[in-house]
Amino acid sequence: MEWLSGVIDYGVIGSLLLLSVIVVAVGLERVAFYRSVKVTDYSDIKSLELVLTARLMVIGSVASNAPFLGLLGTVLGVMLTFYRMGIDSSLDAGKIMTGLALALKATAAGLVVAMVAVVIYNALLRRAKVLMLKWEIAHG
Repeated sequence: MEWLSGVIDYGVIGSLLLLSVIVVAVGLERVAFYRSVKVTDYSDIKSLELVLTARLMVIGSVASNAPFLGLLGTVLGVMLTFYRMGIDSSLDAGKIMTGLALALKATAAGLVVAMVAVVIYNALLRRAKVLMLKWEIAHG
């Protein structure tokens, strides 16, 4: 069961870190694209909407699933703490609390990644809607 500690630290927390990098990269790409898009280049609003909302589902998926990935890390960490308690019945309260506190770091990381992703998603979605409204205004 000691391998579980590595799974929590490198697997879960590492995955959350990778997901946060992906969210920021996609967000920056979308911001750069939105700055360069000319709404008058599109003949219909549906084609404009397609290009504006491309890759937003990646950010939305991370925003909705990051807390669950963090919760998985916490569950695994609590399982590891209980396992250690079962093996070594002389564990003191300090070691138990340290194990539980370390388990909760995965949930905290998942929540941070999700909050950042939600903010980026909402900002990009708002910008896309503004650009679509500009198209509607320009095309009467």
